[in-house]
Amino acid sequence: VQLQASGGGLVQAGGSLRLSCVVSGSIFNIYSMGWYRQAPGKQRELVAVTTSGGMTNYADSVRGRFTLSRDNAKNTVYLQMNSLKPEDTAVYYCNVGLIGIARTYWGQGTQVTVSS
Repeated sequence: VQLQASGGGLVQAGGSLRLSCVVSGSIFNIYSMGWYRQAPGKQRELVAVTTSGGMTNYADSVRGRFTLSRDNAKNTVYLQMNSLKPEDTAVYYCNVGLIGIARTYWGQGTQVTVSS
């Protein structure tokens, strides 16, 4: 299973970015797709995740500003990030969980930098 993330970059506070993550490989049944982030000196944290049951959870810090969406036909998950703040600066990682597989899979990370 391979995950290819894209869409990061440098943006001013208040701006927007959209991250994409394409999942490829031996995929039989995706259970969860989501995004995590890790800022310098901090632990990796959940940003948003959606499951095959239709539930989507957001971190309190991004709720109302970020929107997670999923295209099952393309095995792609998106993170639309609006009203970005400097504290959103981090490396963003996509993550996928498969039904019947204990581990999850990570993308390579994409840098998001928000300037004030």
